[in-house]
Amino acid sequence: MAVALAMEAADSSPLVQMRLLGFWKLMVIVILMIIVMSKGKDNERRESSVSECSVDLEIGPLETKACLARTMGDCRICYLSLDITNNQDSGIPIELGCSCKDDLAVAHKQCAEAWFKIKGNNSGKEKPISMADQFPNPDLENPFEDNDNHADVCDFADDGILGYIGQMLMEEDMDGQMPMLQESLEFQAKERSFYEVLGQKYPPSPPPQQQDLNNNNSEIDVLHDFDAFIRKGFDDANKFLPGGSKVLDEAQSRGKKNRKDDERGEDERSMKLAAVYPEFDDVPKEEFDGVLLTESGENKKKFEAYRADLLEAGSKSGSRRKSGPVKKNQNKKKEMIDLRFLLISCAQLVAAGDRVAACEALKKIRLHSSPYGNGEQRLAHYFADGLEARLAGNGSEIHKSLLKIRTATSDWLRALYTCHAAAPFNKVSYYISNKLIALKSEKAMRIHVIDFGILYGFCWPSFIQRLAEREGGPPKLRITGIDFPQPGFRPSEKVEEAGRRLSRYAEMFNVPFEYNAIAQNWETIRVEDLKIEEGEFVAVNCLYRAQHLMDDGNLENCSRTRVLNLIRKTNPDIFIHGIINLTYGMPFFVSRFREALFHYSAHYDYLEATIPREKPERVHIEREMLGSELFNVIACEGWERVERPETYKQWQVRHLEAGFMQVSFEKQLIDSTMSVSKKVYHREFVVDEVKQWLLMGWKGRIMYALSCWQPILSN
Repeated sequence: MAVALAMEAADSSPLVQMRLLGFWKLMVIVILMIIVMSKGKDNERRESSVSECSVDLEIGPLETKACLARTMGDCRICYLSLDITNNQDSGIPIELGCSCKDDLAVAHKQCAEAWFKIKGNNSGKEKPISMADQFPNPDLENPFEDNDNHADVCDFADDGILGYIGQMLMEEDMDGQMPMLQESLEFQAKERSFYEVLGQKYPPSPPPQQQDLNNNNSEIDVLHDFDAFIRKGFDDANKFLPGGSKVLDEAQSRGKKNRKDDERGEDERSMKLAAVYPEFDDVPKEEFDGVLLTESGENKKKFEAYRADLLEAGSKSGSRRKSGPVKKNQNKKKEMIDLRFLLISCAQLVAAGDRVAACEALKKIRLHSSPYGNGEQRLAHYFADGLEARLAGNGSEIHKSLLKIRTATSDWLRALYTCHAAAPFNKVSYYISNKLIALKSEKAMRIHVIDFGILYGFCWPSFIQRLAEREGGPPKLRITGIDFPQPGFRPSEKVEEAGRRLSRYAEMFNVPFEYNAIAQNWETIRVEDLKIEEGEFVAVNCLYRAQHLMDDGNLENCSRTRVLNLIRKTNPDIFIHGIINLTYGMPFFVSRFREALFHYSAHYDYLEATIPREKPERVHIEREMLGSELFNVIACEGWERVERPETYKQWQVRHLEAGFMQVSFEKQLIDSTMSVSKKVYHREFVVDEVKQWLLMGWKGRIMYALSCWQPILSN
């Protein structure tokens, strides 16, 4: 019956799943009530003497084997089996003598301790509890499990069961109240997030409990045991389902989604960014300087040397792979395995709903993929993770857990440093953006930079340094940092943290500085929120974050159009926009999967060519920076899928419709950038200007595009 209910829950609507889960609980309650009522007569006989019940606990001598035989090897309290004869490591069993019972009986150590905590000892003598620790109860977590060898039900079990049943029957709305039973798992997840915010470990260490709180604690233990009982039923049913799908996780995620249909929208979606980032609390300033200030001085020399070492190591690794000895059988086997074909075939099976065939395809992919193999094997490993989560239906929950991962700051900074040294995409984008704003505003004494998607502000330390070197003294700099709100009690924490960090750099370079933090959905921002002052040089910057805006297909009123209209109303002197040139924002899964596969294949290919496999920074880039993004593209759907890029040609239409005109880059700036990129980076990287767009990619595939705009009415 458990299997049938679990399989029905996997294919039913969220409302039916929640009702089935409630039916499970009520069915267990009825069974427990029948057990209690069947023992009513014996309980009546003992009611008069319960208050005088005393239990003497001691280590039973070896001579009491005859008495132990009368108990048939069952615990006196929980009535679960005690395998006395076969369990040689259990030690000598425990004797219990009671004035309300004729015989001696044996019991588990945990049962006896719980007895004294709950009932106490109102009369008679109680011997000190000093028992062998090696006689545990293997099934104590499930005290309500049916057993044919049950004897009389003791008052210890009655109190916990009846109290729990009374609590359940007194609840008027099991779905709407605080989730003690049905939503206990979700409650635990929320509780865990609160402990993470407080910086404490979950579950916390239980504080010392007073004697008068033991009864309440027993009720909590009963609820925990019931929760484990329900989970055990679902886990047993999962064994019979293809692909090892998690029925309980699916029911939880769908149930939560169903309850929040009226509340989710853009507010909740904006908190689900696809990348995993660390916390930068108490990070030494020198670590940031080494990563962010690489335009001059000693940091520039170190960065250039590190980039040269990577380039040399990548070329040696590539030549070794080409010329290394390979056995004929191994070469033949590799030629027969096409991981990309297997991935696309598996995606088609997942889209068609063929779970059995999709699981078989996943097994083949897992057999030939690894997070530590070559570029293609690593790519297949992370794509298989996304396909497996989509097949199980819990991609959203896994993605949420990925976002909660806290990466060590030093590891993240080293990975970012390596990424800048290995590929020109971010480095060139930061350089072009800073240089353009500096050139356009060379006569302005007040500069206001509005950064959509500022994240941690890594783009601006070198710009502040550049302003400090201006002849005649630096101008006053105002930066308005805009980003999506973060989940938790402090939605603007990261945006404010970026401002504090930039303030320290401005103080270090003696640049007058002011910062304005905005953490809200971009389309809800008003021009007044930006606090633009008259006489300021206004520069708007948005690098590779606009793909997180929703696109509902309505070109006139979608989020992207509203943000572009907002930027046009600010009447900026320059608007620099960097986009990811892709089309996997489409709603059709197979087409989106194929496009994402080609895009991330280029990423993993250039990492294979530029960074040695054994370098830990490469694993971090592939897993934390790229792996989380592609997982969101593959495993999530609807408003939970936040990665929705478009091609640069589609964005050009959007800019023109919003009232912008494209501005050419400075020719000398572009020529020097292209020349340096070809000299210091791998020869397969593409950096070229096409129709006033600076296009960047790998082996002919355009992956990023940068452009410069002005409002038509600005002049």
